[in-house]
Amino acid sequence: MLGTSLVLAFRSIRRHTLRSFLTTLGIVIGVAAVVTMVTLGEAGGEAVQQQIANLGTNVLHVHPGGGFGRGGGAGLPADFKPEDIVAIERQIAGVTAVASQAQAQATVIRGGNNWSTSIFGMNHAYFQVQPWPLQEGRIFTPAEEASGKAVCIIGNTVRTKLFGQDSPIGQRFRAGSFSCQVVGLLISKGQAGFGGGDQDDFVIMPPKTVARRFVGNPNFKAMLVGVDAAYDTDTVSASLGGLLRERRNVRPGQENDFNILDPKQIAQTLAGATTLLTGIVTAVAAISLVVGGIGIMNIMLVSVTERTREIGIRLAIGALAHEVQMQFLVEAVALSCLGGLIGLALAQLAVLGIAPLMKLGWSFNPTINLVAFAISAAIGVVFGYFPARRAAALNPMDALRHE
Repeated sequence: MLGTSLVLAFRSIRRHTLRSFLTTLGIVIGVAAVVTMVTLGEAGGEAVQQQIANLGTNVLHVHPGGGFGRGGGAGLPADFKPEDIVAIERQIAGVTAVASQAQAQATVIRGGNNWSTSIFGMNHAYFQVQPWPLQEGRIFTPAEEASGKAVCIIGNTVRTKLFGQDSPIGQRFRAGSFSCQVVGLLISKGQAGFGGGDQDDFVIMPPKTVARRFVGNPNFKAMLVGVDAAYDTDTVSASLGGLLRERRNVRPGQENDFNILDPKQIAQTLAGATTLLTGIVTAVAAISLVVGGIGIMNIMLVSVTERTREIGIRLAIGALAHEVQMQFLVEAVALSCLGGLIGLALAQLAVLGIAPLMKLGWSFNPTINLVAFAISAAIGVVFGYFPARRAAALNPMDALRHE
């Protein structure tokens, strides 16, 4: 019986191709919108998590002034001092290493090539706190760092702009007013997601080199504090905040003139926000599915009216009421499933087109696609039941007299 109902359903759909397509349009749009939103939402969430992961695990980022993290004092707070690193390493339990970070802008030149980039002054602890593998070369030696030698580690963008695809190791270029030798090349991380900047556009030098050549003092703008995995970052962050308040003479009741950023907390917050936003957008898109279901019910009611005499003949020659009901119900489900399949195909095309523009990765999620298809089939059952029931309830004599 089911096979016969399917044959009759597809015959009816083929007989009214345009009407059938327009009927399923709401389902097509609804399924395509829901799958596209959920897929892009998941890809966006993964991109956010990856960007947070790039900040390092079990790492606290400390900056003077307001912004993200704890605290938010106004004005122009003082930079951190080298003595702050020593105090943190000695007095805060759970700290594995503290990396300083000074920053300046400069134009780097080699031959006829020049490029404006960021110059970072990093001590050796940076590569311990936030591991970033080298593609070639090495990191600074303790002697080079202590003496402020003119050596540097570069990102892939600087390498491309100055050296093309040649190996930069051992080569020299001019940074500002002095010559610097390349000792290391970091692996490429590419562009940050969501329109972020180039993660490979920088030059790293020993802190004393940056202080002497660019900044003019040994202070620095940021610290990366590595936390032992056995310790809770919230506890270490609280201890660190108390020590910095004491060292920076922040009085009781005053806001901190520094902030401490914990990437784990940001990851949790952004993950929750991304999930909520995706859910809201998906719920709005799902309204199209309800509209599509109403469209199917409307057309099926029209179809019952048009085929009243046909229904009467079937009932008169022995067809049972539940067989008539099954025929119209299968037809409604077939329309809905057809719209669901078209919607799934359009969703994949939409994701393939939008994801590169948003610099997001794409992956096929079978679960959401199966769920969306199952929902489209369920809509056919729910909204097709009333027209099917109405067809089955027709009186054969009244149906045969219908013109």
